[in-house]
Amino acid sequence: MTPERLKQKIARAALIGGDDPPLVALAGRQSDPRESGPHHHATGQLMGLLSGLLSVRTHMGAWVLPTTRAVWIPPFHVHAARSHGPFEGWAVYVSPAACGALPDRPRVIATTALLREAVLRAAQWDIGPLAPQRQRLAAVILDEIGAAPADTFMLPMPADARLQGVARALVGEPAHSRTLEQWAQWAHVAPRTLSRRFVEETGLNFTAWRQRARLLRALELLAGGMPVTAIAPELGYDNPSAFIALFKRTFGTTPGRYLAANLPQI
Repeated sequence: MTPERLKQKIARAALIGGDDPPLVALAGRQSDPRESGPHHHATGQLMGLLSGLLSVRTHMGAWVLPTTRAVWIPPFHVHAARSHGPFEGWAVYVSPAACGALPDRPRVIATTALLREAVLRAAQWDIGPLAPQRQRLAAVILDEIGAAPADTFMLPMPADARLQGVARALVGEPAHSRTLEQWAQWAHVAPRTLSRRFVEETGLNFTAWRQRARLLRALELLAGGMPVTAIAPELGYDNPSAFIALFKRTFGTTPGRYLAANLPQI
């Protein structure tokens, strides 16, 4: 599909409803980074990757997606997305009527082989009425979205305005060395209150939240081609070994192997 044809299909897919098919799938590759600011649409949307890395933000928090994950955005939920370098991706737009049985909050799900192959097959279709065989495949895609459990690895944002200030500062500068007590003073809140409310509002204690913010930033830096020896101090680690150990505990592999498995070779 030509870039212009794909662009036209995306514009049309975001408007499906009424007598249109329950979903429209598409796939494509882009050699330049792409960024879309906060926006929403009446359709639901599932986004995934074949190669590359994608950051997605909603009011609930932020995700960094490798090729093994996809993000579901229900209708009318504001979201923003940014790729890190070249990428090859796919998307499914789901009509409002077909979203009734699907999750009503944004979530990340594991990309099964069945889901990926079904979407790539559906991406070859033009927008229009579906023959019975295509209807069954569309139903499989919807079932996969609806049945998939939510992935827990995200960076949840607190609701308290004071904690949000701390969280945004840490996202902007993950290497910052302030202690919890110093951040509490900076935010004009008692240390015990900051500690307690981080757990209540994000499900993570302050230390774990900061580690997760650093790890998500590490994925972005890896995608940008930064070597591990430079990433560690960029994120506030005194030596690469401590960073590599944390990365391996979290993702089950070293940064170098993760990079080779998830990012395009260019």
